[in-house]
Amino acid sequence: MRSPEWCWEFAVADNGPGIEPKYFDKVFQLFQTLASRDEVESTGVGLALVKKIVENEGGRVWIESPPGMGATFLFTLPRT
Repeated sequence: MRSPEWCWEFAVADNGPGIEPKYFDKVFQLFQTLASRDEVESTGVGLALVKKIVENEGGRVWIESPPGMGATFLFTLPRT
């Protein structure tokens, strides 16, 4: 998705297992993780915090993740 010219667009990608589209919203919710806390050490705070900061600054955050090919987290920030 191309961002409007009034903003900067950033992307952070990984080569992990990817994220199924049905979980895209869940990963941005506070204290939500996709793996059980027994399997992975995670608080479920990081992406919720990113979303809050980006949206408070007038930007947008989303995920693109082809099945089995990692995930790319994208966000925009206004060019002010």
